[in-house]
Amino acid sequence: MKDILLSDRDQNIETVTLNRPQKINALSIDLWQQVAKSMQRLSDDQDLRCIVLRGAGEKAFSPGADISEFEEHRSNRQQARNYGRLIHNAMQAIRQCRHPVIAMIQGICVGGGLELASMCDLRICSESSRFGVPINRIGITMAYPEIIALIDLVGRSTALEILLEGRVFSAQEAKNKGLVTRVVQDNQLEKETYQTAHRIASGAPLANSLHKKFAYRLLDPKPLTPEELDEGFKIVGTKDHQEGYKSFLNKSKPRFTGH
Repeated sequence: MKDILLSDRDQNIETVTLNRPQKINALSIDLWQQVAKSMQRLSDDQDLRCIVLRGAGEKAFSPGADISEFEEHRSNRQQARNYGRLIHNAMQAIRQCRHPVIAMIQGICVGGGLELASMCDLRICSESSRFGVPINRIGITMAYPEIIALIDLVGRSTALEILLEGRVFSAQEAKNKGLVTRVVQDNQLEKETYQTAHRIASGAPLANSLHKKFAYRLLDPKPLTPEELDEGFKIVGTKDHQEGYKSFLNKSKPRFTGH
Protein backbone atom coordinates (compact mmCIF):
# COMPACT_ATOMS: atom_id res chain seq x y z
CA MET A 1 0.00 0.00 0.00
CA LYS A 2 1.32 3.41 -0.95
CA ASP A 3 2.38 5.70 1.90
CA ILE A 4 -0.03 8.64 2.10
CA LEU A 5 2.49 10.80 3.97
CA LEU A 6 6.12 10.91 2.94
CA SER A 7 8.96 12.28 5.03
CA ASP A 8 12.41 12.90 3.61
CA ARG A 9 15.51 14.44 5.23
CA ASP A 10 18.14 16.49 3.42
CA GLN A 11 20.79 17.57 5.90
CA ASN A 12 18.79 19.37 8.61
CA ILE A 13 15.66 20.11 6.54
CA GLU A 14 12.70 17.72 6.49
CA THR A 15 10.18 17.59 3.65
CA VAL A 16 6.76 16.25 4.59
CA THR A 17 4.60 15.42 1.57
CA LEU A 18 0.84 14.86 1.46
CA ASN A 19 0.93 11.90 -0.90
CA ARG A 20 -2.49 11.17 -2.39
CA PRO A 21 -1.95 12.47 -5.93
CA GLN A 22 -4.82 10.35 -7.28
CA LYS A 23 -7.10 12.40 -4.99
CA ILE A 24 -5.10 15.62 -5.52
CA ASN A 25 -3.94 15.16 -1.92
CA ALA A 26 -7.39 15.28 -0.31
CA LEU A 27 -7.09 14.79 3.43
CA SER A 28 -8.44 11.43 4.54
CA ILE A 29 -8.91 10.48 8.20
CA ASP A 30 -5.65 8.52 8.08
CA LEU A 31 -3.81 11.45 6.54
CA TRP A 32 -5.03 13.93 9.17
CA GLN A 33 -3.80 11.51 11.83
CA GLN A 34 -0.46 10.97 10.17
CA VAL A 35 0.17 14.70 9.79
CA ALA A 36 -0.36 15.16 13.53
CA LYS A 37 1.92 12.25 14.48
CA SER A 38 4.63 13.30 12.02
CA MET A 39 4.74 16.90 13.26
CA GLN A 40 4.83 15.79 16.89
CA ARG A 41 7.69 13.41 16.13
CA LEU A 42 9.65 16.02 14.19
CA SER A 43 9.18 18.61 16.92
CA ASP A 44 11.19 16.36 19.25
CA ASP A 45 14.06 16.00 16.75
CA GLN A 46 16.84 18.25 18.03
CA ASP A 47 18.92 17.85 14.87
CA LEU A 48 16.21 19.32 12.67
CA ARG A 49 16.17 23.01 11.70
CA CYS A 50 13.24 23.50 9.31
CA ILE A 51 10.27 21.61 7.83
CA VAL A 52 8.74 22.01 4.37
CA LEU A 53 5.13 20.83 4.03
CA ARG A 54 3.95 20.22 0.47
CA GLY A 55 1.55 18.22 -1.67
CA ALA A 56 2.58 15.49 -4.11
CA GLY A 57 2.51 16.38 -7.80
CA GLU A 58 1.86 19.75 -9.41
CA LYS A 59 -1.94 19.97 -9.26
CA ALA A 60 -2.54 20.67 -5.60
CA PHE A 61 -1.21 21.32 -2.14
CA SER A 62 -4.56 19.94 -0.96
CA PRO A 63 -8.24 20.58 -1.73
CA GLY A 64 -9.11 19.85 1.89
CA ALA A 65 -10.98 16.97 3.47
CA ASP A 66 -11.83 13.90 1.41
CA ILE A 67 -15.58 14.39 0.96
CA SER A 68 -16.01 10.77 -0.13
CA GLU A 69 -15.51 9.83 3.55
CA PHE A 70 -18.30 12.09 4.85
CA GLU A 71 -21.14 9.61 4.47
CA GLU A 72 -19.38 7.12 6.72
CA HIS A 73 -17.40 9.39 9.03
CA ARG A 74 -18.96 12.88 9.10
CA SER A 75 -22.71 12.46 8.62
CA ASN A 76 -23.92 13.19 12.17
CA ARG A 77 -22.98 15.54 14.98
CA GLN A 78 -20.95 13.05 17.03
CA GLN A 79 -19.00 11.95 13.98
CA ALA A 80 -18.39 15.62 13.16
CA ARG A 81 -17.01 16.20 16.67
CA ASN A 82 -14.66 13.23 16.30
CA TYR A 83 -13.58 14.37 12.84
CA GLY A 84 -13.07 17.90 14.15
CA ARG A 85 -10.66 16.61 16.78
CA LEU A 86 -8.54 15.03 14.04
CA ILE A 87 -8.38 18.36 12.19
CA HIS A 88 -7.56 20.32 15.32
CA ASN A 89 -4.87 17.84 16.40
CA ALA A 90 -3.14 18.11 13.03
CA MET A 91 -3.35 21.89 12.98
CA GLN A 92 -2.07 22.28 16.53
CA ALA A 93 0.78 19.84 15.89
CA ILE A 94 2.00 22.16 13.14
CA ARG A 95 1.62 25.32 15.20
CA GLN A 96 3.20 23.80 18.30
CA CYS A 97 6.11 22.26 16.42
CA ARG A 98 9.28 23.83 17.78
CA HIS A 99 10.83 24.09 14.31
CA PRO A 100 9.80 26.62 11.64
CA VAL A 101 7.40 25.11 9.10
CA ILE A 102 7.07 26.36 5.51
CA ALA A 103 4.06 25.49 3.35
CA MET A 104 5.15 25.08 -0.27
CA ILE A 105 1.92 25.61 -2.22
CA GLN A 106 1.42 24.66 -5.84
CA GLY A 107 -2.01 24.44 -7.43
CA ILE A 108 -5.18 24.06 -5.35
CA CYS A 109 -5.09 25.08 -1.69
CA VAL A 110 -8.64 25.29 -0.41
CA GLY A 111 -10.76 24.23 2.55
CA GLY A 112 -8.84 22.02 4.96
CA GLY A 113 -5.75 22.37 2.78
CA LEU A 114 -5.77 26.11 3.42
CA GLU A 115 -6.38 25.44 7.11
CA LEU A 116 -3.22 23.31 7.26
CA ALA A 117 -1.21 25.89 5.33
CA SER A 118 -2.46 28.67 7.59
CA MET A 119 -0.87 26.95 10.59
CA CYS A 120 2.56 26.98 8.95
CA ASP A 121 4.92 29.82 9.80
CA LEU A 122 5.55 30.81 6.18
CA ARG A 123 3.52 30.13 3.03
CA ILE A 124 5.25 30.34 -0.35
CA CYS A 125 3.11 29.68 -3.41
CA SER A 126 3.31 29.55 -7.19
CA GLU A 127 1.55 32.11 -9.38
CA SER A 128 -0.93 29.53 -10.62
CA SER A 129 -2.04 28.52 -7.11
CA ARG A 130 -5.67 28.97 -6.11
CA PHE A 131 -7.12 29.58 -2.66
CA GLY A 132 -10.46 29.67 -0.90
CA VAL A 133 -12.75 28.10 1.68
CA PRO A 134 -15.97 27.12 -0.16
CA ILE A 135 -17.15 25.26 2.92
CA ASN A 136 -20.65 26.76 2.85
CA ARG A 137 -21.18 25.00 -0.48
CA ILE A 138 -21.24 21.64 1.31
CA GLY A 139 -23.30 22.80 4.27
CA ILE A 140 -20.74 22.69 7.08
CA THR A 141 -18.90 25.28 9.15
CA MET A 142 -15.32 26.00 10.04
CA ALA A 143 -15.11 25.41 13.81
CA TYR A 144 -13.61 27.85 16.30
CA PRO A 145 -10.12 26.27 16.49
CA GLU A 146 -9.92 26.35 12.68
CA ILE A 147 -11.30 29.82 12.04
CA ILE A 148 -8.96 31.47 14.54
CA ALA A 149 -5.94 30.70 12.36
CA LEU A 150 -7.62 32.35 9.38
CA ILE A 151 -8.51 35.43 11.44
CA ASP A 152 -4.94 35.60 12.76
CA LEU A 153 -3.68 35.86 9.19
CA VAL A 154 -6.18 38.14 7.48
CA GLY A 155 -8.38 39.70 10.17
CA ARG A 156 -12.07 39.21 10.91
CA SER A 157 -13.51 41.15 7.97
CA THR A 158 -11.42 39.41 5.32
CA ALA A 159 -11.94 36.01 6.98
CA LEU A 160 -15.70 36.56 6.75
CA GLU A 161 -15.36 37.61 3.11
CA ILE A 162 -13.55 34.34 2.34
CA LEU A 163 -16.06 32.22 4.28
CA LEU A 164 -19.30 33.93 3.24
CA GLU A 165 -18.52 34.22 -0.47
CA GLY A 166 -16.92 30.79 -0.73
CA ARG A 167 -15.01 32.06 -3.73
CA VAL A 168 -11.81 30.54 -5.11
CA PHE A 169 -9.26 33.25 -5.88
CA SER A 170 -5.79 33.80 -7.28
CA ALA A 171 -2.37 33.67 -5.65
CA GLN A 172 -1.95 37.41 -6.03
CA GLU A 173 -5.24 38.06 -4.28
CA ALA A 174 -4.16 35.66 -1.54
CA LYS A 175 -0.95 37.68 -1.15
CA ASN A 176 -2.91 40.94 -1.03
CA LYS A 177 -5.16 39.50 1.68
CA GLY A 178 -2.17 38.34 3.75
CA LEU A 179 -2.83 34.62 3.30
CA VAL A 180 0.58 33.91 1.79
CA THR A 181 4.05 35.20 2.49
CA ARG A 182 5.42 35.16 -1.04
CA VAL A 183 4.27 34.46 -4.62
CA VAL A 184 6.83 33.23 -7.15
CA GLN A 185 6.82 31.96 -10.73
CA ASP A 186 5.71 28.35 -11.01
CA ASN A 187 9.11 27.13 -12.16
CA GLN A 188 10.83 28.93 -9.25
CA LEU A 189 8.65 27.61 -6.42
CA GLU A 190 10.81 24.72 -5.28
CA LYS A 191 14.03 26.71 -5.59
CA GLU A 192 12.66 29.66 -3.60
CA THR A 193 11.13 27.45 -0.93
CA TYR A 194 14.31 25.51 -0.25
CA GLN A 195 16.48 28.62 -0.39
CA THR A 196 14.21 30.02 2.30
CA ALA A 197 14.48 26.80 4.31
CA HIS A 198 18.27 26.90 4.10
CA ARG A 199 18.33 30.53 5.25
CA ILE A 200 16.23 29.54 8.26
CA ALA A 201 18.40 26.49 8.92
CA SER A 202 21.55 28.62 8.92
CA GLY A 203 20.29 30.64 11.89
CA ALA A 204 20.56 29.71 15.54
CA PRO A 205 17.86 27.08 16.19
CA LEU A 206 17.26 28.28 19.74
CA ALA A 207 16.59 31.79 18.46
CA ASN A 208 14.26 30.50 15.75
CA SER A 209 12.24 28.30 18.11
CA LEU A 210 11.93 31.08 20.70
CA HIS A 211 10.87 33.63 18.09
CA LYS A 212 8.17 31.23 16.91
CA LYS A 213 7.03 30.63 20.48
CA PHE A 214 6.93 34.35 21.29
CA ALA A 215 5.04 35.28 18.12
CA TYR A 216 2.22 32.84 18.89
CA ARG A 217 2.18 33.61 22.62
CA LEU A 218 1.52 37.28 21.80
CA LEU A 219 -1.76 36.27 20.12
CA ASP A 220 -3.01 35.53 23.65
CA PRO A 221 -4.24 38.77 25.29
CA LYS A 222 -3.21 37.62 28.77
CA PRO A 223 -0.37 39.75 30.24
CA LEU A 224 3.07 38.21 30.05
CA THR A 225 4.35 36.79 33.32
CA PRO A 226 7.75 37.79 34.75
CA GLU A 227 8.99 34.31 33.83
CA GLU A 228 7.85 34.75 30.23
CA LEU A 229 9.49 38.17 29.99
CA ASP A 230 12.73 36.72 31.30
CA GLU A 231 12.59 33.98 28.65
CA GLY A 232 13.61 36.61 26.10
CA PHE A 233 17.11 36.46 27.59
CA LYS A 234 17.26 32.67 27.82
CA ILE A 235 19.60 32.28 24.88
CA VAL A 236 22.27 34.63 26.28
CA GLY A 237 25.26 32.66 27.50
CA THR A 238 24.48 29.54 25.49
CA LYS A 239 27.05 27.96 23.19
CA ASP A 240 25.09 29.23 20.17
CA HIS A 241 25.12 32.77 21.55
CA GLN A 242 28.89 32.58 21.98
CA GLU A 243 29.29 31.06 18.53
CA GLY A 244 27.10 33.71 16.92
CA TYR A 245 28.68 36.91 18.15
CA LYS A 246 32.24 35.57 18.03
CA SER A 247 31.76 34.45 14.42
CA PHE A 248 30.42 37.89 13.59
CA LEU A 249 33.48 39.56 15.13
CA ASN A 250 35.80 37.09 13.38
CA LYS A 251 33.93 37.46 10.07
CA SER A 252 33.45 33.69 9.92
CA LYS A 253 30.41 31.49 9.34
CA PRO A 254 28.80 30.35 12.60
CA ARG A 255 28.21 26.66 13.26
CA PHE A 256 25.20 26.44 15.53
CA THR A 257 24.40 23.27 17.46
CA GLY A 258 21.16 24.17 19.23
CA HIS A 259 22.85 24.37 22.64
